[in-house]
Amino acid sequence: MPNRITQLFNIKYPIVQAGMIWNSGWRLASAASNSGILGLIGAGSMYPDVLREHIQKCKKATDRPFGVNVPMLYPNIEEIMDIIVEEGVKIVFTSAGNPKTWTKWLQDRGITVVHVVSSVKFALKAQEAGVDAVVAEGFEAGGHNGRDETTTLTLIPMVKEQIKIPLIAAGGIATGKAMLATMILGADGVQVGSRFVASEESSAHQAFKQVVVDAKEGDTQLTLKELAPVRLIKNKFYNDLQDLYKKGPTIDELKELLGRARAKRGMFEGDLEDGELEIGQISGLIHDIKPVSEIVDEIITEFKRAQTSISKL
Repeated sequence: MPNRITQLFNIKYPIVQAGMIWNSGWRLASAASNSGILGLIGAGSMYPDVLREHIQKCKKATDRPFGVNVPMLYPNIEEIMDIIVEEGVKIVFTSAGNPKTWTKWLQDRGITVVHVVSSVKFALKAQEAGVDAVVAEGFEAGGHNGRDETTTLTLIPMVKEQIKIPLIAAGGIATGKAMLATMILGADGVQVGSRFVASEESSAHQAFKQVVVDAKEGDTQLTLKELAPVRLIKNKFYNDLQDLYKKGPTIDELKELLGRARAKRGMFEGDLEDGELEIGQISGLIHDIKPVSEIVDEIITEFKRAQTSISKL
């Protein structure tokens, strides 16, 4: 399935496994890469020494390309970038920050750089910064999201109209049909997150994986837009947030309720009541936990069948 994305990353299929915090460790990334797609380690939930360990284990588990996702708002960013270079990682996805800050520095060291955006405005800024590709992520996506609430269906063609570099679609994509739909709209490839949370190799807690499988339409909500917008499953923590919102809270009051390490408690440690359970709207279409290789096979098989069906319309 050669195209601009497969050529850019030297992979078989134009699919990227999202580098999600508390979900995307070396086991998930290596399994994804071994399945013919691009696996990403999620550095956002790792101290520098932990990231180095995951990179080293991933290199031993796969001889295929993999990358690291780096949210630039996290501390220790300089040390993290140095480790990526020292360990010979050749692909970096940046997010949550100005792409100009690190793009040239990384590219000068032989690293391909992709930046995650949520709007046409930021896609153009990323292209101007010289990135090799962009991920345009719609409102449906799990985790931290854009404030404009632009859906993938509208975001992808609008970004495609404005940029020349390769475009990867994200947000609400877990099936081959969705992959084909976004590529028809102009994407060169897709980034899949939520579906890989519910994989055997994901580092998420088993209880969180089961909540994702059990989720139905309407069970997620985008909230905390005053801090950093995040889509999560409704639970006790979410309900506590809604009660606080009724009182017209200040930013400090929201921060106090959020506290520290709440995402780790929810997704990694399995606290389903008071943890932050980040997942996309597409969770309502995820019904099982299975190996990454099977997930990729299902997506590609459905993609090819959908291609055939489209030709008959």
